[in-house]
Amino acid sequence: MNWEVVIPLILFLISIFVIGFYASTHLKSTSNFLQEYFLGSRQLGGFILAMTMISTYGSASSFIGGPGVAYTMGLGWVLLSMTQLATGYFVLSVLGKKFAIMARKIRAVTLIDFLKARYESKAVVILSALSIIIFLFSAMAAQWIGGARLIESLTGLSYTGALFIFAVSVLVYVIIGGFRAVAITDTVQGVVMLVGTLVILIGTVIAGGGVGNIVSTLAAENPGLISPFGADQSLTPLYVSSFWILVGVGVVGLPQVAVRAMSYKSSKGMHRALIIGTVVVGVIMLGMHLAGVFGRAVLPGIEVGDTVMPKLAMEVLPAWLAGIVLAAPMAAIMSTVDSLLLLVSSAVVKDVYLNYVKPDANDQTIKRLSIGVTTVLGVLVFAMAVNPPELLIWLNLFSFGGLEAAFIWPVVMGLYWKRGNASGAMASILVGVGSYIGFNTFLPNAFGMHTVVLPVALSFVSYVIVSLMFSRKHAVVQEAVMMRLWKV
Repeated sequence: MNWEVVIPLILFLISIFVIGFYASTHLKSTSNFLQEYFLGSRQLGGFILAMTMISTYGSASSFIGGPGVAYTMGLGWVLLSMTQLATGYFVLSVLGKKFAIMARKIRAVTLIDFLKARYESKAVVILSALSIIIFLFSAMAAQWIGGARLIESLTGLSYTGALFIFAVSVLVYVIIGGFRAVAITDTVQGVVMLVGTLVILIGTVIAGGGVGNIVSTLAAENPGLISPFGADQSLTPLYVSSFWILVGVGVVGLPQVAVRAMSYKSSKGMHRALIIGTVVVGVIMLGMHLAGVFGRAVLPGIEVGDTVMPKLAMEVLPAWLAGIVLAAPMAAIMSTVDSLLLLVSSAVVKDVYLNYVKPDANDQTIKRLSIGVTTVLGVLVFAMAVNPPELLIWLNLFSFGGLEAAFIWPVVMGLYWKRGNASGAMASILVGVGSYIGFNTFLPNAFGMHTVVLPVALSFVSYVIVSLMFSRKHAVVQEAVMMRLWKV
């Protein structure tokens, strides 16, 4: 075991525990457990809001998978990755004040709370909760496997031992601290991700003899590596442009990101988060993917893309500094996992149990159930990750597209189109998820576009047409919704 690498990681994990215990003091003193545990009592400032959005959105794919693909595809993949630049800005601009105001009016704690109040439909709530539980459970399991693999490769521990360390670390601070612990640790993790990105990029450029020398080396190996179309010319303008639907527009429909837009303290904080989030996302995405491409000139011949960043850090940095830098992908994975864990837990407790099983449950019962469900979910994910199926990592990517196809239009159109109704929302979810599964199975990347594009388009058409078809049926309910949500 290389202790110079491991010690910084241990210190990082200890700091996470300390933050969790600090946040637990707020849980003990709060008068509203649900608001504090699942939303941090809506007290996020601009910097923390920006960092928690970035850390939740950035995952193993941003720090391990993405740079690994860039290593193989070249600078074209860097261009594609930069479609994520405006993600945070876009989410907060689209949802922004309107979403936060409506959420406060109805005291919404989760995205499904908003959908319940907006559509007054039990079917929409159940369908939405099932979508979150199914899609995010598989995504969460894949992230846990990534975290365990990283610890395994750095420490020499067995996979099961590494998985146990990762699982305990995440569960402890989420269970004892809730959303506030997640938000604060996301901030720490976001800073680690930013610093780690800059250090690894600078180290790689120096090791490669400068940018000019690296580009010359790449061009000599394969001119496609420095072209916008990728090493195999597969990155067409249409595909790169359509990829923005998955990592830009569609992110509005991701429940774990959208819930951040109802947790900030003030408009000033939201505006600050717009700027900070855009800058930090740009630096991280550009830096990590450039490092992946440049790493090809420093360490040629790496066959497994997921090992590029750990190997590169160990090659171009001193061991102690490599340990600090490799805390960045660990931070990215942990910050995604903690948010998904809390979101799935809230779907079970808040959106199903409190809405339809026992609406009059007291605060103590809710507290015990929330912590218990979070623990059980963690144990189930651990059990799934012990013997991971080969397709799990693909389920991670698949789940994000599925959630976007399900939620983007019920959320956005529910905010801005008063004639939208429960029938339209149900049709949008069913058509979006169904067509996404169908296209992935039978016609992936249809017409040269990313698979998520057509399902998102079809779900929009379904929402509008079905809402208009059943407008009379929902007229009375819609009038009540308008009075409650739109009129002060």
